[in-house]
Amino acid sequence: MVPGAWPLLGHLHLFDTVNPTHVTFGAMADVYGPVFMAKLGSIKVMIINSKEVAKEIYTVHDKLLERPELTASKLLGYNDSFLTFSPYGLYWREIRKIAVSELFSTSGVDMHMVSRAREADLAFRALYVTWEKRGKPKEGVLVDMKQEFIDLTANISLMMVAGKRYFGENPNCEVKEARRCGKLIREFLDYFALFLLSDVAPVLGFLDWKTKRGMKRTAKGLDKVAEGWIEEHKNKRSDHGRSENDYLDILIKILGQDKIPGLSDTHTKIKALCLNLVLAGSETAIVVLVWAVSLLLNNPHVLRKAQEELDSKIGKERVVEELDIKDLVYLQAIVKETFRLYPPVPLVAYRAVVEDFDIAFCKCHVPAGTQLMVSAWKIHRDPNVWSNPEQFEPERFLTSNRELDVGGQSYKFLPFGLGRRSCPAIPLGMRMVHYLLARFLHSFDLARPSSQDVDMTESNGLVNHKATPLEVNIIPRLHKSLYEVDHIGTDN
Repeated sequence: MVPGAWPLLGHLHLFDTVNPTHVTFGAMADVYGPVFMAKLGSIKVMIINSKEVAKEIYTVHDKLLERPELTASKLLGYNDSFLTFSPYGLYWREIRKIAVSELFSTSGVDMHMVSRAREADLAFRALYVTWEKRGKPKEGVLVDMKQEFIDLTANISLMMVAGKRYFGENPNCEVKEARRCGKLIREFLDYFALFLLSDVAPVLGFLDWKTKRGMKRTAKGLDKVAEGWIEEHKNKRSDHGRSENDYLDILIKILGQDKIPGLSDTHTKIKALCLNLVLAGSETAIVVLVWAVSLLLNNPHVLRKAQEELDSKIGKERVVEELDIKDLVYLQAIVKETFRLYPPVPLVAYRAVVEDFDIAFCKCHVPAGTQLMVSAWKIHRDPNVWSNPEQFEPERFLTSNRELDVGGQSYKFLPFGLGRRSCPAIPLGMRMVHYLLARFLHSFDLARPSSQDVDMTESNGLVNHKATPLEVNIIPRLHKSLYEVDHIGTDN
């Protein structure tokens, strides 16, 4: 146990508003070793910074672990009905099976390929028009690409889930509805990124009263939104014999007709899964796209090589398509290196121990009631695992780590977690990140607004967002006609 725990607070006094929690844990690992125990409020938490220990726990002892309850999941996730946060059991197994076989299979991801391209068309056309309206300045036009990526990825997720576009200048519904629903979706995503005292120090949970009140208000508003989605889809199915065009259609068909073991209140579960899909579909993409562009701006030689690959493989006579991704090996390496340095969730595999066990590798006893966190951020920067770990070197994934995938099987590269509860949406997340990054870099030249490096300050929360805007000067690099490309959409 790390010394210096206070009554009620435990080691919370060691955390500040300057350094993110995962960075503080990383500094503690340098002092107390790769595996240490701390008290967050009243809860004992074991922080794992060793790939060997992570491998042993999440293979040998994985069945003794359960997902802890989180306030956001309870208040915003229909009482832990999200696949991401629901307890292990019959319901979780059946829903995960549907997610893997129907939603995130190759055919499930391919089903929305045109829809994703259509959203990219609209987003990048709007950026081109902004540059054009400003008089086509040679130095480019300054935009906040963090906000642009937030809007784009949210629209893609919403279109795949429910056929809705709420963000940007081209909503496919009434502007008033788009603003109202977009605000609720943004609040929803922001709340799930927060650390709350209620989750680590229940006795101090009253201090979160304002946040909890906001969560309940947002949950109520989102419930009405999801109800509207379902009603609209059911009406179209009955009136027009609508086929499955989005994830909500699939969920209505499967959950509405089949008797799923462990599933009660099907209607509520459909709403929960829809919102879970919106959350899962956008957060990872936002984080990685923003960090990737930030890293490229600070490493112009890597940016140049990425665009040279795009020009060589794609040319400048057409736009990038998802089918081109397999040929863009250097861009894939950039994405992996971004995941390594800035994993979307820096503390992964958050679990509660339900039965005592011993860790053979470090001769540690782990009592029931302990909570576990694996620091993907620290393992990804371990000099015993990675050469030049603090450097941005995509080439490492073209040589010795070429075959390393993002699924966590190596236990040294964990961007999507590990164990039986690792993220089932990996195929979709990777497809979105690769495609949108390739399309953006192919469409625009980029430059920093000043000679200073892009600020790389990380935010403090469950999700590793960039703390500050990403201001970029963008200059179109393709013919005007290619910004007017219009993939046949799936708008309703």
